[in-house]
Formats: sequence, structure tokens, C-alpha cells
Amino acid sequence: MTTAPVFQLAPLPAADVFTLGGPEGRHAATVRRLRAGERLDVTDGAGEVLRCEVAAARRDELDCQVLERVSVPAPAPRVVVVQALAKGDRGDLAVEMLTEVGVDEIVPWAASRSVVRWEGERGARSAARWAATATEAAKQARRARGPGVAPLASTAAVGDRLAAAGLALVLHEDATRPLAGLAGRHAPWPPAGDIVLVVGPEGGIAESELAAFEKAGAAVVRLGPTVLRTSTAGVAAAAVLLAATGRWDG
Repeated sequence: MTTAPVFQLAPLPAADVFTLGGPEGRHAATVRRLRAGERLDVTDGAGEVLRCEVAAARRDELDCQVLERVSVPAPAPRVVVVQALAKGDRGDLAVEMLTEVGVDEIVPWAASRSVVRWEGERGARSAARWAATATEAAKQARRARGPGVAPLASTAAVGDRLAAAGLALVLHEDATRPLAGLAGRHAPWPPAGDIVLVVGPEGGIAESELAAFEKAGAAVVRLGPTVLRTSTAGVAAAAVLLAATGRWDG
């Protein structure tokens, strides 16, 4: 059975019959071509969902009948990925895949070896693009809770995140400890706090950054015998963690 398409609207309407208009309504009516009697979900992106049926369709909006109101609880443990800025569309690709795989927060990181710099208007546009990419990917993945995209973090701010985490991990190709071994099904997952995973830039994590992260309490781990690009390393590692913690059992 195909799941219902997901659209975002915040705040959600209190009425049991409402009109889905604007860009979301236009997409539902014109692109998805939903018609009377078909199902759709409307979410606020923060866990509240309206299970709906289309009552009437017009050119660029739908009238929706609410069939059920659902609250999706926040998952635990939360998985946070610190993603180094990457050139071209690799950063956007990383955000898209991390969202689809199910991470809970994405933190853009200005690593010393990142070629791209988020400064001024260009930086603001890049941050907005990451947020929009996460929103669209969350809808595509039928997520009731999309990941938050945090403000750009410095290395010091990433260190603070790692120090406060329940489990802190840094991916590094020269590490001897495999993530798969650490993330076995009987691993002692932290009773509280986030699992924070750091993914470096294409040029790698600088020695000074690695030392700072280890000082903050992070374990340095590797994925496997192959070296992945920054746009794919995070999603591969997140998949290991989400499966091992039982997040993918539901």
C-alpha cells in the first residue's frame, strides 16, 4: 500500500475542514494532481499530523477533511550530524540524504579545510538552501518530524556539542576503531543526550580540530576499508547508528 503524500503547513488548522493553499496547495493540486476522495497527510514538521481526505480540488488549492489527528513522539536517541561545508552541490546532497535516512538535526560546520565559506549574503542564501532542502526531503521521506538545520558552527562550537553529547563520534579515515563494532546491537547506548557525529570536509579534518574533538570526549572511528566523500560518509554512518540503536525497527 502506498503511503499518503505529505505536505507541510504551520501552524496546523484547528478546524476539521480547511483549505490547503499557497505553494503546498498548488503542488498538491497541480503537480500531484490529487482529487476528491484521495488521502494526504499535512504536518507541521514538528510531529503533529493531520490525516486527511481531499473534499474538493481546484486549480491551485484543495479542501481537506481531517480524518485523524496524530502526534508522533520525538525519537530517541536523537542523532545529530555535524556536516562540514562542501563545494558545489555536495553539501545540499548530504542534507538531502541525511534527512531521508532519518537524522534529527544537521549542523553546518566551517571546518578549516572547507573550500566553501558562508559569509555575507552568500552565506545566508546557502543556509536557507540547506533548510529548504531538508524540508523538501522530509516531505519526500514522509517524515512527520523534519530535521532542524542549526546555524553555522565554528570548531569551538562543535567541540561544545561533542562535550555535551551522550555519545560523541568523529569519522576519520585513519582511525583504527570501526564504527560498526562500536555500534553493535548490544552497545551501551547513552541513557540520555544526543549521539553527535562529525563528518569532515573533502580535505579532511585538520590535526588541531581532531585533537580538540578528542579533548571534548569524542571517539574517532572509521566506516570501513573504503574512503567515502563528505556527501555520503555521514549518511552511511547515520544508517549504521539508526539501525543499531533500534530506530529503524519501527
